[in-house]
Amino acid sequence: MNNNYENKQSKKDNADEKHLESNHQHGELKEHHGPDHHKSHIHHENEDDHHGHSNEHHHHNHGDHANHDSHHAHDGHGNHGHGQHDHGDMVNDFKKRFYISLIVTIPILILSPMIQNFIGVDWRFPSDQYILFALATFVFFYGGWPFITGGISELKSKNPGMMTLIGLAILVAYGYSSLTVFGLEGQDFFWELATLIDIMLLGHWIEMRSVMGASNALEELVKLMPNEAHKIDEHDNVTDVSTSELQHDDNVLVKPGEKIPVDGTIYEGYSAIDESMLTGESVPVEKEKGDEVIGGSVNKEGSIKIKVEKTGEDSYLSQVITLVREAQDSKSKTQDLTNRAAKWLFYIALASGFITLFVWLLFGYSFDVALERMVTVMVITCPHALGLAAPLVIAVSTSISAKQGLLIRNRANFEGARNLNAVVFDKTGTLTKGEFGVTNVVPHNGYGEDTVLVWAASLEQNSEHPIASGIVRSVKEKDLDLKKIEEFASITGKGIEGKIDGKKVNVVSPGYVNNNNMDYDRHTFEQLSEEGKTVVFVLLEDELIGMIALADMVRDTAKEAVASLKEKGIESIMLTGDNQKVANWVAKQLGIDEVYAEVLPDDKANQVKTIKQKGWKVAMTGDGVNDAPALATADLGIAIGAGTDVAMESADVVLVKSNPKDVVALMDLSGKTYRKMVQNLWWAAGYNIFAIPLAAGVLAPIGIVLSPAVGAVLMSLSTVIVAINAKLLKA
Repeated sequence: MNNNYENKQSKKDNADEKHLESNHQHGELKEHHGPDHHKSHIHHENEDDHHGHSNEHHHHNHGDHANHDSHHAHDGHGNHGHGQHDHGDMVNDFKKRFYISLIVTIPILILSPMIQNFIGVDWRFPSDQYILFALATFVFFYGGWPFITGGISELKSKNPGMMTLIGLAILVAYGYSSLTVFGLEGQDFFWELATLIDIMLLGHWIEMRSVMGASNALEELVKLMPNEAHKIDEHDNVTDVSTSELQHDDNVLVKPGEKIPVDGTIYEGYSAIDESMLTGESVPVEKEKGDEVIGGSVNKEGSIKIKVEKTGEDSYLSQVITLVREAQDSKSKTQDLTNRAAKWLFYIALASGFITLFVWLLFGYSFDVALERMVTVMVITCPHALGLAAPLVIAVSTSISAKQGLLIRNRANFEGARNLNAVVFDKTGTLTKGEFGVTNVVPHNGYGEDTVLVWAASLEQNSEHPIASGIVRSVKEKDLDLKKIEEFASITGKGIEGKIDGKKVNVVSPGYVNNNNMDYDRHTFEQLSEEGKTVVFVLLEDELIGMIALADMVRDTAKEAVASLKEKGIESIMLTGDNQKVANWVAKQLGIDEVYAEVLPDDKANQVKTIKQKGWKVAMTGDGVNDAPALATADLGIAIGAGTDVAMESADVVLVKSNPKDVVALMDLSGKTYRKMVQNLWWAAGYNIFAIPLAAGVLAPIGIVLSPAVGAVLMSLSTVIVAINAKLLKA
């Protein structure tokens, strides 16, 4: 991986000279706020806006994708244990079902004989049971439908959870109550059915509103590819065709500032290509005839013509898409806490229901009485409070996290964050800012550091290159004044040249200095290059006055994050596509001991797998397309908010403020949320543990059988306790 100004070989130096020249001539890098222009510009209009955008984006995006389902039947990974949350409109769907069911529940409660007995009134009238049946049937099919279909798909995948438990309870309640309307002896449970459906719909709606929809990572990846390409025919005429029509060996023109449509090889022209988003290389890479380019990377300055090498399935981005998809599929099997609790309650409900039936029959009671007991037990086993136990905690935890700048997209994996053993960080844009800054100024011939900087910055102020903006920024930070530029030119083989205060000033690459046999401190230069820094030389009236070293600047917050993780006994590991020297230099500044550099995207995911094989729980923090497969593979994928949409889509949590310290905050919050959920599940299930034996008739011999009305009071009580307890969660 070449580092632009490094002194490697003469071909390279010539390219560098051309690079300096072309950069300064074209000034094409308008929005290049540091090398990762994608990273620094796409999302930074305003942090809060970004946050809003994410929520919006996740809820409503699905409507826009007509072809959404064609992408690999998305329920595979949209379905994290909760029916298919695939579509943004699911949230609105649950909301609508909740409100409509709630309205219909009011007459059901009024018509229910049991509720009338409880409040001591008699509003019975002929065939009121049929009206009750009709209303309950509507609520069962309209409100209960998501739970029935969800339950069926859970049973198909042999993994019963919340949906199956609710499905069982409402099915039994509805089936039995309907029989009582048409002649079976016993009480109906329509009120229980309706309130259960209402509360479960409310719980799911709250939870889905606070957690965003399923991942659109695959669509986001597809969007990275330009739709059109400028195809060149044999007569050198250019026509615009759609990217999908390109064949192997076609010729394509890519203008400055455009995305490269396919993987190919340059056969004419030279340019600097920004691959930071795809490979993690922090500096735009020099490319000329014969070099390979990747589809989806951005052509910065020169026009280039490329021969198409790989299209469709074989291209780099398609391979990344496949990796992300595989990782997401393998991950969707994780279940959150409530689903695990619900699974047990489902088995308990079935077992205790049938045991109750047989025991009552055994004691010589009629089938009608035994069946009523069985139904009571099965309906009671699905606690209303369970439907709210987790969603309310989730809603509180999500709003706390949103205030802290964390967007939680996958609950199950966020819950596991409290058990992490290692956090893997991508370097460019995550641990570093993704923009150049001056790290060293080495003056020569008796000049001062500030003098060298001012001459260089005064010349560079007209340039759009990331290195130029780094030098200019450092002068502004020091409050030094820039001199007025009189002439400015890029001269092939000489870098940039200008006239300032009547004096000739040049900023050049190492190649120029070597070709002109100028004398400079080679030892220091070698040292700086070893650290992976980019070095430029400043000449005044053709005399060397100093050299300036620049590097991608480390985030201060990253240092603190690594230190806090160390205190918790959590290993920090750096994984980057950038070169080894740069990686080592950054790691040394941050106190990270384990470094894997020059790692390709598919290797990133493999590296994460390797760490997981130690039996460790691993989080991956990254911000580029090259991190997407690793984010999807890790136990917890954390995307940095200033990164690409793809990274955000394949992550479980997004750090809106791009602050690595938030990783620590996230783990703390995960622990607190989990504890609160466990408390709530005990409150919810505690009611059951108490009520099931009573409903089953354990105390029947001494005349105590839990009347459904008392059950209802207990149930409401546990629901209220759960709601209050959830509100007590503090950050």
